[in-house]
Amino acid sequence: MEYNLADLFESIVDVVPDREALVYVDHPGTGAERRLTYAELDAAANRVAHHLIDAGIRPGEHLGLHLYNGIEYLQTVFGCLKARIVPVNVNYRYVEDELVYLYRDADLVALVFDAEFDGRVAAALPQCPKLRHLVRVGGGRDGGAAVSFAEAEAGGSAERGFPARSGDDQFIIYTGGTTGMPKGVMWRQEDLFFSGLGGGAPTGEPVRKPQELAERVAAGGSGITFFPTPPLMHGTSTLTSFIGFNFGQRVVIHRKFVPEDVLRTIEKEKVTSISLVGDAMLRPLIDALAGPMKGTDCSSVFSVSSSGAVLSETVRRQFQELLPNAMLLNNYGSSESGFNGTATADSGAGQSFRIRVNSRTQVVDPATHEPVAAGEVGRVAQCGHVPLGYYNDPKKTAETFFEKDGERWVLLGDMGTVDEEGVVTVLGRGSQCINTGGEKVYPEEVEQALKSHPDVYDALVAGVPDAKWGNHVAAVVQLRRGAPRPSLEDVQSYCRTHLAGYKIPRQLVIAEAIRRSPSGKADYRWAREVAVAADR
Repeated sequence: MEYNLADLFESIVDVVPDREALVYVDHPGTGAERRLTYAELDAAANRVAHHLIDAGIRPGEHLGLHLYNGIEYLQTVFGCLKARIVPVNVNYRYVEDELVYLYRDADLVALVFDAEFDGRVAAALPQCPKLRHLVRVGGGRDGGAAVSFAEAEAGGSAERGFPARSGDDQFIIYTGGTTGMPKGVMWRQEDLFFSGLGGGAPTGEPVRKPQELAERVAAGGSGITFFPTPPLMHGTSTLTSFIGFNFGQRVVIHRKFVPEDVLRTIEKEKVTSISLVGDAMLRPLIDALAGPMKGTDCSSVFSVSSSGAVLSETVRRQFQELLPNAMLLNNYGSSESGFNGTATADSGAGQSFRIRVNSRTQVVDPATHEPVAAGEVGRVAQCGHVPLGYYNDPKKTAETFFEKDGERWVLLGDMGTVDEEGVVTVLGRGSQCINTGGEKVYPEEVEQALKSHPDVYDALVAGVPDAKWGNHVAAVVQLRRGAPRPSLEDVQSYCRTHLAGYKIPRQLVIAEAIRRSPSGKADYRWAREVAVAADR
């Protein structure tokens, strides 16, 4: 047995086969839910794996998951891992041109997709000659070239009987960057287990041998319910689900994020641990809990963690007023690094994101790769269990990954500083940094200040070309419902209590809604386009 995700999952199934593993809820109250024990989930994944093998999909080939959340998503991921097929996440918001790019860039030979995406898939297929096997989940306009998921599942054996697997088997996470086309992060499964899944104990001592994971599950009890609320096609949710399975606990998923439905499920299923992405997901939950869902019993919740976007100080405070006994974790990590650390308590309004990092994380000079002195700005980097690089992109791989002293390192997109105690202040994405009059402004810091304003619901900050300053800081703001429309001077006056003068927005754009990805990540390209258009 190795540090292979399928091996590890099967070892847990063997010690707690009858324990409930996965609960899928379409819409709470409608009865549209499914429940699988560990043994049932294992058998369901085996059926998918055997179907793919019988269809001629070979070890090492790539399969895309173009799906909303559902049993089929995790079932297919495990089926791929069992058959040594590489699963690849597909953003379900992509339209034809973006899908063609991803399908081709990822060298997909198979695709499992929801029937809702029939039209987009059909339009992309003629331009993707390598894509030879299709499986459709749900109904469709016609049979076409796709096999129905129900038929594929019914025709596959429920038994295991797979060849030996390896910790070198790959897992690819496509990350939709804010500045370019998506990139496929290539992980060895052993590296992903230790960096993205905490080595079987995200907050404790990692396992020392693969067999120890099941031993810990057998020795422990049940009672923890993980609820990853973002789309599973976002790496955070899939990895959170895997952490839950590695603990031998229960995972709950919804088809889509609807705040009221999330709260109903928390109450009904006695959810204990929730994961989400930033203010874009936590703020609607707060509004629902303080409004139409007031009185919902969320006393079972002991932790809420955010990854992929920083929770603002205002939203954290509002949440703690509603659920004072729940622990709120502002986690820091990425598709390229896994988990790096958790924000300190002093990351407040108008302040940068401060984290106590793990021992594998440093702030380095991006040119020399040497650690920077305390207080100097560098790139956040991580060593040890890091990815192999970007799939199909040797140039970007060479820019981002390097080797030093016999270890693999990855340069993350964030700039930061480190103090004498080793606490890292994350300034923000280097690619989004605004140079205004020779001063550098990181959007995240200004956004923190803006979102602490009582009338601001959400905000993004971008740089707009400026004849005098080179670029000026522009704030694109979504107001709270019923809030008065502020003037630029009002916003500037408020921000001066939190920010240095050169960071103050010189342009204010009021938007009906802030555009973000399905997982809550900022769409900075959109914000810049909106601000530039308004400045003309």
